Amino acid sequence: MKVRPLDLGQLQVFPLAQRDSLTRADEILLDPDRSPADCPPRVLADIRDCAARIHAARQRDSAVILIYGAHLLRNGAAAILARMMDRNWLTHLATNGAGTIHDWEYAWFGASTESVRMNVARGKFGTWHETASNIHLAVMAGALDGLGYGRGLGRLIHEDGVTLPATDDLRAAISAEPTHPLTSARADLLQAMLSQGWPAGRIPIVHRWKHASILAQAWQRDVPLTVHPGIGYDIIANHPVFSGSALGRGAEWDFKLFGGSVDQLDGGVVLSIGSAIMGPQVFEKSLSCVNNLRLQSGRQVVRDHSIYVVDLQDGGNWDWTQGEPPKTNPAYYLRFCKSYSRMGGTMRYLQCDNAAFIHHLYHELGR
Repeated sequence: MKVRPLDLGQLQVFPLAQRDSLTRADEILLDPDRSPADCPPRVLADIRDCAARIHAARQRDSAVILIYGAHLLRNGAAAILARMMDRNWLTHLATNGAGTIHDWEYAWFGASTESVRMNVARGKFGTWHETASNIHLAVMAGALDGLGYGRGLGRLIHEDGVTLPATDDLRAAISAEPTHPLTSARADLLQAMLSQGWPAGRIPIVHRWKHASILAQAWQRDVPLTVHPGIGYDIIANHPVFSGSALGRGAEWDFKLFGGSVDQLDGGVVLSIGSAIMGPQVFEKSLSCVNNLRLQSGRQVVRDHSIYVVDLQDGGNWDWTQGEPPKTNPAYYLRFCKSYSRMGGTMRYLQCDNAAFIHHLYHELGR
């Protein structure tokens, strides 16, 4: 074969301090107590309906699941979501890989975001040492304690570091129990410790802006936060430490944990905010798995749930309360509407800025 795979071990990476970061945590964070930005009147009516359904769901102990894209974090919603978790209005959060990258960078570096156009041309886009190294460190260390991607990274941020076992202990455990469920996780960590020079023992990583981290807020409150990345989608692939097996393992465990919350969704609420691809794709597979297992045990499929999809696009100028459009209509190909409209229950599409939506929802819930 004439095509040879890239040797990512030869990548040159750079410290975050050399990057021209375009957003800063101290400038983006929204004050939950301030008045939210304007929303169209028709959207405000849907927000009031959404708040009522969330209150009803929590009264019956049903799940309220927030699925969000990175822009909700980048638009400064961390403190609002922390308040919503405090009040038990959210029972599960889920995001994509980008949602964790910006989250960790804000928490540790106080800044995030770069110029894709400029840095790709220079071969520097995403090649930031601390981001990839520390996210992999969190995921690999968390795996030894049965934590998936989201909870492992949330713990590292909240606890300002991790503790690693000795390499000799990892070798001994792998040799003694080669079929143990954690053998592959131990092997991934051992390889990374040797190649990256990670020492055994406590590795302190101080996060001075952890208040800007949704991951840390969820870990602190024991609210499950799962991560559903794509291998090669995210800048943490642009580093010699990149391990698809470690990230895939964390994502596998998180998919299973997400399904556990979907199984509690009868009469509950799903909020999909700014997640045009990951949200609908992961939710539809998870819901199918839950229904499959329920039917095998003689239970009914998930029912009576409400789905609110929020994005800036116009929804194809289609009234999604009337069902999905025909294939001849371009709106049919809007995955973030079409998939959710097929998931049973009721689906509402709201064209709105995502931070404005969650801010208004927080105020409405508190009335």
